[in-house]
Amino acid sequence: MMKAPFTFFKRHRAYGVVFLRFAMGVFLIYGVQDNVFSWERMLEFRDFLQAHRVPFPLLAAHLSVYTQFLMGLMLLLGWGVRIAGLLLIINFTAAILIVHIGQSFPQYYPAAELIFAGFFYLFNGAGPLSIDSLIEKRRQQTQKQPVTVN
Repeated sequence: MMKAPFTFFKRHRAYGVVFLRFAMGVFLIYGVQDNVFSWERMLEFRDFLQAHRVPFPLLAAHLSVYTQFLMGLMLLLGWGVRIAGLLLIINFTAAILIVHIGQSFPQYYPAAELIFAGFFYLFNGAGPLSIDSLIEKRRQQTQKQPVTVN
């Protein structure tokens, strides 16, 4: 008897999130690594934010860049992924409101995609191949251990 197509993938569907986490983690880190490692690029981003009338543009540049870098690491490791999801929603909603209003679909789509991915991570978490999963398993094991009373 022939197995139904995609049975393997249905059985292991929880692991699919790893591919999304990896792609988005790399995308986020790549997108800001120049600002993280180059002061001149950080100042260019500050000037960009200042031109868009963002208050405290240097502080906002640092906050955005390091938040994105941290979110990328969090997604790659599968650590704090629900928090990373919330941060994606906040950061890229701000990006759309500050920069992308009035732009074409291809121009604002990456930011919109990251907002929707943020909702996915917020609702679904990191999946089984993650630090979050290891922490949860250890927490459950600790709670199951009997407590001795003297």
